[in-house]
Amino acid sequence: MDNDELLNAYGRMLVIRRMEERISTLYAQDAIPGFVHTSIGQEACAVGALLHARVDDVITSTHRGHGHVLAKGLEPRRVLAELMGKETGACRGRGGSMHVADPALGVFGANGIVGAGLPIAVGVAHAQRVKGAGGIVVCFFGDGAVATGAFHEALNLASLWRLPVVFFCENNGFSEFSRAEDQHPVPIPQRALAYGMATVELDGNDVEAVTDGMRVVLDRVRGGEGPILVEASTVRVHGHYEGDQQRYRDAETMAAEIAAADPLTITRARLLARGVSEDKLETIQQQSLATVDDAEEFARASAEPAPETALNYVYAPRHDVTEPVAPGGDRPVVSQSKIIRQALGDALTADPDVFLAGIDVAGGNVFGLTRGLAEAHPGRVLDTPISETAIMGLGVGAAMAGLRPVVELMYLDFLGVCLDQLMNQAAKLRLMTGGAVKVPMVVRTQFGSGRSSGSQHSQSLEAILAHIPGLTVVMPSSGTDAYGLLRSAIDDDNPVVFIEHRLLYEKKSLVPHESYRLPIGKAAVVRPGTDVTIVAWSRMVTHALEAAETMRAEGVDVEIIDLRTIVPLDRSTVLESFAKTNRMVIAQEAVTDFGVGAEIAAMAVGPGFWSLDAPVVRVGASYSPAPYAPVLEREWEVGPDDIVAAVREVMAC
Repeated sequence: MDNDELLNAYGRMLVIRRMEERISTLYAQDAIPGFVHTSIGQEACAVGALLHARVDDVITSTHRGHGHVLAKGLEPRRVLAELMGKETGACRGRGGSMHVADPALGVFGANGIVGAGLPIAVGVAHAQRVKGAGGIVVCFFGDGAVATGAFHEALNLASLWRLPVVFFCENNGFSEFSRAEDQHPVPIPQRALAYGMATVELDGNDVEAVTDGMRVVLDRVRGGEGPILVEASTVRVHGHYEGDQQRYRDAETMAAEIAAADPLTITRARLLARGVSEDKLETIQQQSLATVDDAEEFARASAEPAPETALNYVYAPRHDVTEPVAPGGDRPVVSQSKIIRQALGDALTADPDVFLAGIDVAGGNVFGLTRGLAEAHPGRVLDTPISETAIMGLGVGAAMAGLRPVVELMYLDFLGVCLDQLMNQAAKLRLMTGGAVKVPMVVRTQFGSGRSSGSQHSQSLEAILAHIPGLTVVMPSSGTDAYGLLRSAIDDDNPVVFIEHRLLYEKKSLVPHESYRLPIGKAAVVRPGTDVTIVAWSRMVTHALEAAETMRAEGVDVEIIDLRTIVPLDRSTVLESFAKTNRMVIAQEAVTDFGVGAEIAAMAVGPGFWSLDAPVVRVGASYSPAPYAPVLEREWEVGPDDIVAAVREVMAC
C-alpha cells in the first residue's frame, strides 16, 4: 500500500474505532437499548477486507457487525440512528445493533444468530453468479461459528458449486466467554481444507497485510476459482457484549495482548516511519471525531418511529388476484403430482429468475414429481447435498438478491433441522430491514400420515409455521388449487411454505390454464350447506366431503370451508359460514392440542360468539407422536367417521 492508500485505511479504521467507543458510552448511558457487541480491536479486518471490494459486491455480517457495515459504506449517521432506534436509522429502527443492513449498498445484514449468515451468503453468491456481472460475496463470521452446522453446510455447498464467496473468519480468540482453544480441536483452516477449499491466513491486526491479502483473494474468487476461506487472527478488546467484565481473562495478559495488537497503533507507527507528519495524523483523528459527533447529533435529533407503524413491514404487499372461474370440463384431468410439475415448469418458463433447488430435485425428487424439469430448464433445477440449513439459506440469500427460488424440504418433518433460516431469517428480514428487502422464496414440502411412515415422517406441523409472523403457509386440497396457489406463491414477494399432502398426489383434478392463479389468503366454500360448518384443509377436506355425504343421508346439510391458506387466515369466510349455520366442526390432520383448529375455535367463540348454538368441536389426531404399526396408526389418526361423529355431536345440541 502506498501512503495515500494506507492513510485512507487509517482514517476508515479511526471512524470505526471512534464510533464503537461512542456506542459503548451511549449504551452505558441507556441511550442505546437492547444488546450491543462492539468490534473494537478488529478494525483492520473490516477495512482491509473491503478496501478493494466493488459497489456490487455483497457482505453478510455477524452480531459484531458495526465495523463491517461502516467499511462497506453505510453512513455513520444511519448506523448510530439505527442503534438508537430512530426512524432515520438504516432499518428505520427495526433492526438495532445486531441487525444493521442496507441492501442498496450490498449490506445484506448483520445477524444475531451465530453462523446464520453463511448459508445466506451462499444463496447470494449463487445469485451473483447467475447475474454474471462479476459481483462476489464477503461473508464475515467469528471463530465461534465454525462449530455450527450452518458453517459446514455452507462451505460444503459453496465448494461443490464453486460459488464466488469469501468466507472471512475474524478469529479474536474467544467464542462468547470461552477461549477458542477450548472450543476447536483443529485449526480453522483445516476445516475448509476438508471441503477442498483454498485457505489464506492473515494478520488481522495489520490493515496493510489484510488489504494486500484480500486484494489477491478477491481477484481469485472474482476470476472463477471458487470460494476461499480467510482466517484473520485479531483481538477482542471489549467483552462478548457491552457490560461483560471479562472475568474469564487474565487482566494483565489481556492488557498486554491488546497493547501489542491494536491495529490503530500499528498503522500509526508505520505511517510515521514512512514520513507522514504528526499534524497529518492528528487532522485525520479530528475528522473521525467530527464524523462521530455529527452522527450522534443526527441520531439524537431524529424522531422515533411512530407507534402506529409498529406492525409495518411484516409482509410485502401482495398481488391483487381475483378468484378465477374454475377450469372448464374441456381441460385435461391428471394427478395432482403432474399438475404440480406443470405449475413448476410453467413458472420456470415464464420467469428466468425462478429456479428450483433441493435434494435430488434434478432427478425428479423422492416422488418423481420434478422429473424432466432439469432437462427442460438446464442450469435452473439444482441438486443439493442433504443440507437442509444450506438449502433454506440458499433460498433466503438468492431471494434477497433478486431471484425467485423454489427450494424443496423433502419432508415437513425435517423442519426442525433448518428452522432458524425460516423462523429467524426469511420471516424477519423484511421487518428487520424496515421494508428494504423482499424475500420472494417458496419452500415446497410434503407431509401425511396413513402409510406407516412412523413418528419422524408423518407430522402435520403447520401450527409451528403459522405461529411465525412473516411466513405464509399454504396447504391445498386439490390439484387444481395446487396449481393456482403454487403459481401465486412463486409470484408472491414473501416467503411462502407450500405444504402438499403426499396421499393426494395421485388424486386427479382438472389442469388449469397457465394463467390460472388463486388469491393467497382466501378460503373456498367447496360445499355449500345450511346446518353445520366444517372447516378443514389439505386431505381433511376430502374426508369432510365424504363425511358430508354420510350426513346428507341423515338429513343434515353440511357446508365445508377449505382454508387453502393457513396464513393469512381467511377469518371472514369462516365467520360468514358460521353465522349461517350456527354450528362448527374443525377437522385437522395434526394433533388436536395447540393447533390451528384451536385458533379457529377461539375465533368462533370470540367474534363469532353470537352465532353459537352448540359447542365447537375439533377433530384431530391424538396427542402423541405417530405410531408405526398400521393398527395403532389407524387408532391415532382421524378420518371421515370421526368427522361424522363430531357433526352428530354438534347437531344433537
